[in-house]
Amino acid sequence: MLKRGLLILLAALLCVTLVSVEIAKPKVAEAAPTFAKGADVSWVAGMEAQGYKWKDKNGVQRDIFDILKNDYSINSVRIRVWVNPSSDYGNGYLTKERAAALAKRAKDAGLSVMLSLHYSDSWADPSKQTKPAAWASYTFTQLMDAVWNWTRDVMTTMANSGVTPDWVQIGNETNNGMLWDDGKASVSMQNYAWLINTGNNAVKSISSSTKTIVHLSNGYDNSLFTWNIGGLIANGATFDIVGMSLYPSTSDWSTKVTQTISNANSMISSYGKPVMITEIGMDYSAASTTKSFISDIKTKIRNISGGNGLGVFYWEPESTPGYNSGYSKGAWGSDMKPTVALEGFLN
Repeated sequence: MLKRGLLILLAALLCVTLVSVEIAKPKVAEAAPTFAKGADVSWVAGMEAQGYKWKDKNGVQRDIFDILKNDYSINSVRIRVWVNPSSDYGNGYLTKERAAALAKRAKDAGLSVMLSLHYSDSWADPSKQTKPAAWASYTFTQLMDAVWNWTRDVMTTMANSGVTPDWVQIGNETNNGMLWDDGKASVSMQNYAWLINTGNNAVKSISSSTKTIVHLSNGYDNSLFTWNIGGLIANGATFDIVGMSLYPSTSDWSTKVTQTISNANSMISSYGKPVMITEIGMDYSAASTTKSFISDIKTKIRNISGGNGLGVFYWEPESTPGYNSGYSKGAWGSDMKPTVALEGFLN
């Protein structure tokens, strides 16, 4: 009888142990969405440091990620990272550590994460691709080493925060390459391709499942994309996705969407690369038109054949009118309540 009682007690203890082990299992990372409905939220960290707090359309103060996800069906965020940024909230601030903290918040909220790696200390875009000050005197070999090491460092910092990015842009709006003049595409497409390869390989060395993106502006400009993406591929560049920006006016947005979809199909058929619209925006004062623009491009990208249209991201919707010396394409008002613009992501 005593022996039987002891066996029952041991069995009970085993059950409790198994339940405890089950509860303690780490959360498995969610797979990237089939179609990303996204927002670049890079200014959030700096805005919060300045005391900004967001409200929903009913005037209730809530976490910005909660509002984006549960009110507007946003399932992904995009976060930029600079090499050695200034402390300026609008034009710097996002070190790899701060970016990782923001990414962790997004992941904890159930959102997928894209990183936009600016291989610079400040803005990298079609008009400027300035090397980080610490890299300014490097030879090209040293520059590739720096790209490799910093990219891995960013990815490792993310991993240490519990974040595996679903997508990583190797550069930002690299219309004429990156890390000028060494990686300027019009000077040496081969150097540009090697830098893209270095960044791609560095990402994959930490997370083989993360998809890499080459991102250009003016998504409607087929000649630009054919020259740049075609040139990269001809020079042996390896990456997964073609990224596009699109900032039309209120009068030409429909035409620009049509041209962008045509260009996207061209990239898919010519190079076998799926497409993602990683930045869109339109003037704050035309919120209802912006809603129509978002809905239209979202639907048309999602309907590209073969599932080759992967998503659409709105750039910095959390910004208020005139934030950071005049940015006018946000989706929150000065009363800290959202406009109707993001309703274009619903359904």
